Amino acid sequence: MLIDTHAHLNFNAFAKDRNEVIERCLDNDLWMINIGTNFETSKRAVEISKKYNQGVYATIGLHPINLDTGLVKIKTDKLEGKHFEKEFNYEKYKELAKSPKVVAVGEIGLDYYWKPKTKRKLALFKEKQRTVLCQQLKLAEELNLPVIFHCRMAHDDLTQTLLFADILNDRKNYQLIQGVMHGFVGSLEQLKEYLKMGFYIGFNGIIFKTIEGIDFEENIKNTPLERILIETDCPYLIPLPAATSREIVRNEPLYVKYVAQEIAKIKNTTFEKVAEITTQNAKKLFRLE
Repeated sequence: MLIDTHAHLNFNAFAKDRNEVIERCLDNDLWMINIGTNFETSKRAVEISKKYNQGVYATIGLHPINLDTGLVKIKTDKLEGKHFEKEFNYEKYKELAKSPKVVAVGEIGLDYYWKPKTKRKLALFKEKQRTVLCQQLKLAEELNLPVIFHCRMAHDDLTQTLLFADILNDRKNYQLIQGVMHGFVGSLEQLKEYLKMGFYIGFNGIIFKTIEGIDFEENIKNTPLERILIETDCPYLIPLPAATSREIVRNEPLYVKYVAQEIAKIKNTTFEKVAEITTQNAKKLFRLE
C-alpha cells in the first residue's frame, strides 16, 4: 500500500477523468489526499472525498501564491484554475473543515518566487503573506489539525515565523503544531531545523531534478525514514522514470511509486520497507482510517 500525501485531483487538469484516475488508484491499493490551495479547490477536494468511504481525503487552505496582495501580477495556472483571494476568510474555511474527510490545513506557507522589486513593497508583500499564514495556523490549532506547509525561497522567514510569532497568547511559537514540509527544496541545515521542530518531510518528483545548491540525495539520507512522507504534487512534477514515456503528460498519484523507489535506492533499503513506513507515517500524522 502507498499513500500520496499531496495530490491535486481537485484541479482543472483532472476535470475530464477525475473519477477514472481515483478508481485506478484505489484498485491499486493507493490512497490519496487532495490538497486545497484556495476556497474553490478546497471545497472541491472536500466534495470529491465525500464520494468515497475510504482512501480519498481532503485539506483546506489558501496557498500564498493565490493570495492577491495587489503588489505583484499574479499568473493564472490553467492546470489549477483562477481563484485568487484578497484575504483569508477564517469562518468560511472553518465551516468547510467540518467534514470528517478534512485531515489537515494546507497547503499554506510563504512563497517569494514572484515578488515586488522595491524594498517597501517587498516588506509589505512578505508581511501580508505572513499574516495569512498565522491566521491559518490559528485555524489549524483551533481545529486540532496538522499543517501542510508550502515554502519556496522563504525557509528562513518561515522558520522565524514558526518559532517566534506571538499571535498565540499561551506560547511564543508553533513548535507544538504537527505537520509536513511539502516537496522540500532546501539546504541540509534547513532540513535539520525542520526535523528538530518535529515536522515530517515530504518528497516528490522534484528529487529527480538538478537544482543549484540543493542536494536531494543528501537530504533524503539525513531524513529518518520515520519522518518521510511521499507525494506527487500531481499534475505537476512527473517523476523522471515516468517522464521517459511520451504518452505521459500529466503526473498522477500512481506515480508516487517512483518516488518511493528512489528513496529506497538512496537509503539502501527495499521498496516494501519505504512503502510500509511512509504509509504508517501518513496514517499517524493525518489520522487516516
